[in-house]
Amino acid sequence: MWKLKPPLEMPLGLKYKHILEQLMPTDPSISLNLKKLSAEEEFPNLAKNQTCMAKVLTIQMYKRLRARATQSGFTLDDIIQPGVDKSERSSIRTVGCVAGDAESYTVFMEFFDPLIELYHHDYQPNRMHRSNLNPENLKGGANLDELYVLTCQVSTGRNVDDFCFPPHCSRGERRALEKLAIGALNALDGEFKGTYHSLKNLSEEELQRLTAAGILSDNLISPLMLSSGMARDWPDSRGVWHNDMKNFIVWVNKEDHLRITSIQDGGNVKQVFTRYCFGLKKLEEIYHQKKHPFIWKDNLGYVSTCPSDLGTGMRASVHIRLKYISKHQKFDEILQRLRLEKKLTGAADASVGTEVWDISNADRIGFSEVELVQLLVDGIKLLIHMDKYIEQGRPIEDLFPTQKQMDIHE
Repeated sequence: MWKLKPPLEMPLGLKYKHILEQLMPTDPSISLNLKKLSAEEEFPNLAKNQTCMAKVLTIQMYKRLRARATQSGFTLDDIIQPGVDKSERSSIRTVGCVAGDAESYTVFMEFFDPLIELYHHDYQPNRMHRSNLNPENLKGGANLDELYVLTCQVSTGRNVDDFCFPPHCSRGERRALEKLAIGALNALDGEFKGTYHSLKNLSEEELQRLTAAGILSDNLISPLMLSSGMARDWPDSRGVWHNDMKNFIVWVNKEDHLRITSIQDGGNVKQVFTRYCFGLKKLEEIYHQKKHPFIWKDNLGYVSTCPSDLGTGMRASVHIRLKYISKHQKFDEILQRLRLEKKLTGAADASVGTEVWDISNADRIGFSEVELVQLLVDGIKLLIHMDKYIEQGRPIEDLFPTQKQMDIHE
């Protein structure tokens, strides 16, 4: 008779568990890279591609970088896919790539650095970007002529530390980001107190109401979002928040983790910018308290999903009637000298000679937020002045601006 129970045979899976765990790759997706064909066979056809990506990427660079990945598993092929999909010719300058996480800009520095320099007008990534969110430093801009200026808007994107960017984040990360955003937005008070709307829970009536208010648009998903993977699982964990006045709006989990916008009718750019600065700083403080600060690098500024939005990530714009100067043969050159850019508003067609334009800052990096809004304010004043001159039959050659330069701060 046994006084002690006989020893049980240990299952092999448990007996050799520590050995099996050592043999298991940390990320199974890493082994998939070994199954690629040669670089020549995998290299995309960029013969007619007009993106900045196509101008920078060579077969030699592709050979060197294609086997690399960030710690979260984002590869060079993931980075360039939006540009590969956008092969048609376009008059709009397009970057043609995205980052999957903040580490992308370091691991693939050989690709991103020349691309950033090309897109951002010779801004070299070894410079130090600077930020200035003090609206008191803005000169003028409180009373732009409202016979010309219809609306003003300032917007930017922000990404949160410790999370992958929208092209690469998992469902769980996206849901955690939404939860984090709702908590931060609900903590706002005063003029920033507002309401969050989850897209997946919106009724048809709410959808129409938010669209009519200009908070939602008819086309929520862009081609870039589709080709880059940003639109995966749409509309899960996506939403939009607005304050009670509906002049401060925050999108959650679109191109970046957050998209912050200050907007209002009329010509008071300074008021719009002041609200933008105060609201953005309040959000940044809340996220910092939650141990998830916005991602910042000294040379790149605020780190964005798209390299076109590095630096301030800020677009300051006005909708403006320019009946005469917009038809001038040197209109594009004038805007270039002012470091501004244009696009037609709404569904208007250039062939019908529309009078309403969206004019905004052309730069994102290399200037502070105050400097970019100052360029816009000064430029809009000059364009209105020139438009009046032409209407009165007076020559405008003496009003032509000199080229605005980027100050270099090492």
